[in-house]
Amino acid sequence: MPIPEDVTGEEIDKDVRQELQSLPKGLAEDVAKNLVMVARLIDEDPEGAYGYSKVALRLASRVAAVREAAGFAAYANQKYSEALAEFRAARRMTGNVDLWPVMADCERGLGRPEKALDMAGAPEVSKLDKAGQVEMRLVAAGARRDMDQLDAAIVTLQSPELAAGSVQPWTARLRYAYADALLAAGREAEAREWFAKAAEADKDGSTDASDRLAELDGVEFVDALDEDEDEDENENEGDETPPQPSSEDGEED
Repeated sequence: MPIPEDVTGEEIDKDVRQELQSLPKGLAEDVAKNLVMVARLIDEDPEGAYGYSKVALRLASRVAAVREAAGFAAYANQKYSEALAEFRAARRMTGNVDLWPVMADCERGLGRPEKALDMAGAPEVSKLDKAGQVEMRLVAAGARRDMDQLDAAIVTLQSPELAAGSVQPWTARLRYAYADALLAAGREAEAREWFAKAAEADKDGSTDASDRLAELDGVEFVDALDEDEDEDENENEGDETPPQPSSEDGEED
């Protein structure tokens, strides 16, 4: 796959670059460039990212960072079985538990929420950092919802991190998930309160909390372009010339 000229491979994280030092220099550069493309495209063009991840995997399948990138690219394309296999491979290589929550979410994607819940109660969770533990809580709540256990999902999300006043990278998503679970359980007033809190914490637009809040408040958004087109149509209708009487009805030249 073609690599844009502005991609040098130097853009990757220094830890990843250090991993690639085990490869010959030219090969390491090629792998790095493909990993940069995965990171660049994964949100806006998941299929493109997946293509670059397969190239990197073909070049350096024994590098943990490559297996991890391939896992995330597969995950972004909802190829959960493939993603889980790559995450497991990366974990075997590093012994790191950081991928535990996304591995559990792959189990959900494969229709195995019970397995995701088993993972949420495993010893590995205690080794996760705070962000990882919050992510695991989100996955566990999602698994409860998969099993139609709405009240259990709500309880799962009730935590010190949810109640904290300070805004952390996970705050908006945690509050949003809680609001969504409340709404699914029919607790609309509480849901509205938490969608508002999620919107307040969501500085980078990672959720659609503001839209959900507006929807609950009965606000309808009108596309300005559509509105202008409607006005033009109305004006044109008003300018139509009324039909003139025919000169053929009994009139002679």
